[in-house]
Amino acid sequence: MNKKTLYLTKAAMIAAIYTVLTYAAAALNLAYGEIQFRFSEALTILPIFCPAAIPGLTVGCLISNILSTVNPLDMVIGTLATLLAALCTRALRNVTIKGYPLLSMLMPVLFNGVFVGAEIAWFAGENTFWQAFVPASLSVAAGEAAVVLGLGTLLFLLIKKDKKLQSIIS
Repeated sequence: MNKKTLYLTKAAMIAAIYTVLTYAAAALNLAYGEIQFRFSEALTILPIFCPAAIPGLTVGCLISNILSTVNPLDMVIGTLATLLAALCTRALRNVTIKGYPLLSMLMPVLFNGVFVGAEIAWFAGENTFWQAFVPASLSVAAGEAAVVLGLGTLLFLLIKKDKKLQSIIS
C-alpha cells in the first residue's frame, strides 16, 4: 500500500472510531452541552504518534457534531477547536516530563474549554456572555481533562508499551 493511501486509511479509521465513540457517549447524554464526557476525546492523544490523526480527529468531530444538540454552529466551532488542538498536540509531542507529553495532552482541554465554552456562553442569553463563559469553559474543560488525562493516558501508555501497536498507528 502506498504512503498516501495508508495515511488516508488511518485518518478514515480514526474518524470512524471517534464518531462511534461520540455517539456512544451521546446515547448516555454525555457528548454535547456544558457537561461533556466524550469517550472519543481519549483519541486526541493520537497526534503524538500519528500525523494522520489530525484530519481523522477533525473529520470525526465534524461528523459527530452533526447531531449536536447545542446548535449547528457546533459543527464549525467544535471542529475548529479539535483541529487546532490536534495541530498543537502534534507540534508539542516531543515536550515531555519524564517521557509523558503532558503539554500535548492539555491542548484538547484548553481548546475545547475555550472554544466550546465560548459557544455555550454565546447562546446563554443577551448580555450574559462573560457570566456564562467561565462556568461553561470550566465545565467543558473538566470533562475533557477527565477523559484525556484519564482514558487518554491509558491509551498513551498502551501504545507506548506495545511496539507492534506503535507501528500500526504511526
